Amino acid sequence: MYDGLKQYENHLDESEPRWFAVYTKYKREKLVQKRLQEKGIHAYLPTQRLTRRYERKVKTVELPLISCYVFTRITRQNYVPVLDTADVLQFVKFSQNLIAIPEREIQLLQRIAADGIGVETTAPSMLLGEEVEIVAGNLAGVRGILLEKERKKSFVVELRTIGCSLRIHVDPTILRPLSAPALPN
Repeated sequence: MYDGLKQYENHLDESEPRWFAVYTKYKREKLVQKRLQEKGIHAYLPTQRLTRRYERKVKTVELPLISCYVFTRITRQNYVPVLDTADVLQFVKFSQNLIAIPEREIQLLQRIAADGIGVETTAPSMLLGEEVEIVAGNLAGVRGILLEKERKKSFVVELRTIGCSLRIHVDPTILRPLSAPALPN
């Protein structure tokens, strides 16, 4: 019987651990991974080593392969403890559905991270007029409408959070579309 409420898909299982991704606060991925592991929760953060050249020195740094993401392998009982972890913002959902990440995709990330080659992560494709959320910086969590794609490095987002419209320029790497694409079968 249809009761007017939309049923959402949830892949959490009582006994079988499955992979899920969580959004973290900007530049807190390593800290979130450590905190989850301290709770006994399996957490994976794919990283890559990059060489940074500064005016007076050369430094090798280890940075997340995907900014603001940590992967967890959990059962239903770990859901709330993951959300209660400091600097975890939310689970990554697809059209409001909590979908498990296939093991083969996690293995692919592990192989890419282990290979040591430079990887460039691109911002998700976003359409004009689409609702987006800022995921880093002082405006993290603020939602707006994507109005223009001026250049690859600057998008204009209209914010309506205070009853008036403010147009701001935002780096696309700290934006995420709120309507995620459907997952392939």
